[in-house]
Amino acid sequence: MSYPVPANQVETLYEIKKSKFIALAGFANSRESAMALLEQAKAKYPDARHHCWAYTFGNPTMPTSAAMADDGEPSGTAGKPILNVLQHKDIGDIMIIVTRYFGGIKLGAGGLVRAYSAAAQQAIDALEVRKEVILEDVFIEVDFKHEQFVRHLVEQASGEIAHCDYSHCVGMHVKLPGDALADFESQMAPIALSLKKS
Repeated sequence: MSYPVPANQVETLYEIKKSKFIALAGFANSRESAMALLEQAKAKYPDARHHCWAYTFGNPTMPTSAAMADDGEPSGTAGKPILNVLQHKDIGDIMIIVTRYFGGIKLGAGGLVRAYSAAAQQAIDALEVRKEVILEDVFIEVDFKHEQFVRHLVEQASGEIAHCDYSHCVGMHVKLPGDALADFESQMAPIALSLKKS
């Protein structure tokens, strides 16, 4: 349930035949956050002719969303090569923008594809990654005497307690890493008054 995501933002420069390809790679897990990175690149290089980009959100083995844009370059020569690089990397929730400054020498369609691919690859190589752990919501009810034990188990599993309700028993909304759920459920079985996953 966990997967690598960008831990930082990087910017790299790839030059070929006097054209400059500046790649910005960073964490984005929604269209809004991806477009915010795009605006950042446009603000930093307002005079550039092209800001081509691609993103993939979610687990890289089964992305929830992917998109790309050629931003005025010939169709298929910019956004697609960037997206291809992303799809062959085990990194999720990522956006890459490649800003191009034309150097006066035409690269041709094949040259553009290679240049955008190389720029995106260079940014990926420079990127640090961290694990993104998906937390599952669980609601459990236990007697008051078991509250501390549950808190201890949640902490051991690197989970978090989101909320507690106190009435005739303790209702605890907890968030746990997916791979810790089975163990947690088996430890809860003897003491939980109820246990529901949402």
